[in-house]
Amino acid sequence: MASDGLREELRRAGVDEVDTGGRRRAEYSSDASNYRVVPRAVVFPRDADEVLATLDVCRRTGVPLVPRGAGTSIAGNAVGEGVVLDFSRHMNRVLRVDPEARTAVVQPGAVLDAVSAAGAPHGLRFGPDPSTHARATIGGALGNNACGARALAYGRSSDNALELDVVTGGGARFTAGRGGHGGLAAAMTGPGAGPAGGPPHEQAAALDAVVRRDLALIRTEFGRFTRQVSGYSMQHLLPEHGADLAKFLVGTEGTLAVLLQATVRLVEAPRHTALAVLGYPDMAAAADAVPGLLPHRPVAMEGMSARLLDVLRDRRGQAAVPDVLPAGAGWIFAETAGESGAEAEAAARALAADGGCLDSAVVTGAAAAALWRIREDGAGLGGRTPAGAPAWPGWEDSAVPPERLGAYLRDLSALMRGFGLDGLMYGHFGEGCVHVRIDFPLAERPAVLGDFLQEAAALAGGYGGSVSGEHGDGRARGALLHHMYSPRALEMFAAVKGLFDPDDLLNPGVIVRPRPVDADLRLPAAKAPPGRLAFAYPHDRGDFTAAVHRCVGVGKCRADGTGSGGVMCPSYLATRDEKDSTRGRARVLQELANGTLVDRGWQSPEIAESLDLCLSCKGCASDCPAGVDMATYKAEALHQRYRRRLRPPAHYALGWLPRWARAAAVAPRLVNAVLGVPALAALARRAGGIDARRPLPRFAAGTFRRWFTARPASAARPAGTPVLLWADTFTDHFTPAVGRAAVRVLEDAGYDVRLTGRAVCCGLTWISTGQLDGAKRQLTRTLDALGPALDGGWPIVGLEPSCTAVLRGELTELLPDDPRAARAAAATRTLAELLTATPGWTPPDLGDVRAVAQPHCHQHAVLGWAPDAALLRAAGAEVRAVGGCCGLAGNFGVEKGHYDVSVAVAETALLPAVRAAGPDAVVLADGFSCRTQLDQLADREGVHLAELLASRLPTTGEAPPGGTLSP
Repeated sequence: MASDGLREELRRAGVDEVDTGGRRRAEYSSDASNYRVVPRAVVFPRDADEVLATLDVCRRTGVPLVPRGAGTSIAGNAVGEGVVLDFSRHMNRVLRVDPEARTAVVQPGAVLDAVSAAGAPHGLRFGPDPSTHARATIGGALGNNACGARALAYGRSSDNALELDVVTGGGARFTAGRGGHGGLAAAMTGPGAGPAGGPPHEQAAALDAVVRRDLALIRTEFGRFTRQVSGYSMQHLLPEHGADLAKFLVGTEGTLAVLLQATVRLVEAPRHTALAVLGYPDMAAAADAVPGLLPHRPVAMEGMSARLLDVLRDRRGQAAVPDVLPAGAGWIFAETAGESGAEAEAAARALAADGGCLDSAVVTGAAAAALWRIREDGAGLGGRTPAGAPAWPGWEDSAVPPERLGAYLRDLSALMRGFGLDGLMYGHFGEGCVHVRIDFPLAERPAVLGDFLQEAAALAGGYGGSVSGEHGDGRARGALLHHMYSPRALEMFAAVKGLFDPDDLLNPGVIVRPRPVDADLRLPAAKAPPGRLAFAYPHDRGDFTAAVHRCVGVGKCRADGTGSGGVMCPSYLATRDEKDSTRGRARVLQELANGTLVDRGWQSPEIAESLDLCLSCKGCASDCPAGVDMATYKAEALHQRYRRRLRPPAHYALGWLPRWARAAAVAPRLVNAVLGVPALAALARRAGGIDARRPLPRFAAGTFRRWFTARPASAARPAGTPVLLWADTFTDHFTPAVGRAAVRVLEDAGYDVRLTGRAVCCGLTWISTGQLDGAKRQLTRTLDALGPALDGGWPIVGLEPSCTAVLRGELTELLPDDPRAARAAAATRTLAELLTATPGWTPPDLGDVRAVAQPHCHQHAVLGWAPDAALLRAAGAEVRAVGGCCGLAGNFGVEKGHYDVSVAVAETALLPAVRAAGPDAVVLADGFSCRTQLDQLADREGVHLAELLASRLPTTGEAPPGGTLSP
């Protein structure tokens, strides 16, 4: 059935939210795997009745159905050609928590962290914690039998499932639980399973017959070690295991039934933890040590490779890796617990003493949390080898009994070398599970994937292992199950599938009658679009297709990372729509490269829709572990779409803001008076594509440059190191007080402050509106003006973070062939970077300052806020840094159609933090956009770091005259 007809059938059945548009289908064409399967429709069910109605339509029309949570499955478990059911939008609640029974009743779309948060007031949490716990849903975790780092202590998802309310592919609805002595018939209760022996009881009898026919086979081939999660976990149906149908259905990947509601077990969270870090010569040696450490009963035992940390350092700098790691090239992270901090640390030291390692350390608090964050980003960081080649899932989470892990890693490494492949290994070593992303040549030689996987599966099978240790089989490994199960076991899977889903509607091609592992691959179908990538990453070689395929779908952009200082992805946090996630946008851009769903090139409406609410905050450039930079892609897309074409009014009004500001500087009071007339201001907004609710900014009565050159010559310029202060448009024309404060602070630190000989612009507003040719011209003029500073080796200090970030980042990307660009980027500093590196300078006393700080998004992504934090700490200020974006984001929040989202973004972190801090707190915000948003939405005045520091310097009268330099 075609998409439009299917949509009408679903709506007639009472399903409200159905989307069959090309953009939406592109967003759901993949998960976190290598696979691309375009659905016919995406449904966002509001309740169980809509799920049942959707299944009924699929049964009548023969259309397949795939349930989906956050789409973080790495094996192609959550894609399909029919209807994709996204539970995460509406069916995402924790319905109740029973602290006495230690259980929670949850809807399938509830995020794992939300389940744990609901239990936290009672000291409880959901035990399994895959690295995606901040965005993965309980339905996905139960579908794939997710485990995570702490499954060593708390068990797999199957160990924590008590009752599941499900509907089978055949339409039977019941609650699956534990049958005990009553057998499988007693394990099915609830709707449709009454005493008359309805269809569920007939199913129970048939399933019981399948089990009893092969008791010996199940007892020998299944449940051999904890991480054997591939295939169907038949051991749970054995009578000696209580005929537990709920545990059996966990890990069936939506191929047998659709989950409507679950009752899960909660575990007691440890009171205190410590992390023992043990260093070894390599990963295999670390794995060899695991059996000797398990008797210490750690909560978690993870393996981490030095090569993974090399990738992190290359992407985010040396400071991204805490300086606490002991010597070694492979490490064991072992978490221990205790009733007190001292008890947890003592347990960690005792474990380390038995580790036979090169060196060890015991860490707690922030350092331990930072190491865990690195581990959780492994899937994205592993998406690039140290050589910079893209690496892919496929052989992502094989597992072997822990006592055989070291030997297995050596053989697996040899197998990869034999194929000429490379990958970064890490994983849950305490249970024998190893993660690796491998640089399969998917674009050039996709057949290598299938050849390697067959040999790798045979290797794992020979070790008594599992082709999947926690992520399920999906499309990546279903065709490999014959390497670990007998033909009779595979026949059993088919028989069970036939009982629950006789028409093969639920997630077809997975586990039973699997699709070939190299079918439906996303990357081989991609082609290079017309045009070029002006913001090319060096390792993407200017290839737009390669750049957008950096996104492998790990979905970190769907998690709220603002609590830990993250920014990505502000528009998704405001709308909770996949369309507005970095991943959703990347999927649409990947379809641009494919050319089928998005078939009008850069002019495709799907591209405009997808990128419309991207704030160009650049948060993803640092927060996305795969290094996706959607601001770059948006600039390129706008550039290609409007090149040599008429642009939207806002591109001229806001994109050319520096030009209008220079013109207004001739008579700023007159301009302000004219724009102060309501009718004229409304006309200006309409003409410029500006939202009617946005006040127009007022131009300063005098520019910063004019003040600088006109200062009285009452004192000689201080002798000291020359420094070029970058007079950006916002400081120069709107907030010259910031520039004046910076001059005072720099001269107090002993610097000889200079400006460029003429006003120049970094091109930021041209970049954000996709006018890249104009941006290049602006930046070329900038380099001309910076010539004397570059020749003199002077530092260049920026005050506006977004402009400073351009000088440090986009400058070299837009002008890669100009040798001056790299020199200028290397010379550029933030004010805090320069001051904290100035010998002998100490900050003024800020001991009485209590502040909320909004680090600018571009500073977070490109420059880093750590020097600011260090400076404020040294000055004695009490500062709470807020994650997230202010929501204005340059031209974004000003443009017509963006106001509501801009406000919603501000409400995710910034505005609540400011309100909570109270009226007496200083609000520190270096970005002009951030201060503008605070003024307009919170009626609070934001203060620049330069202003805060200058306010505490001794009053010495007028500053000495400044000077300019000739270009």
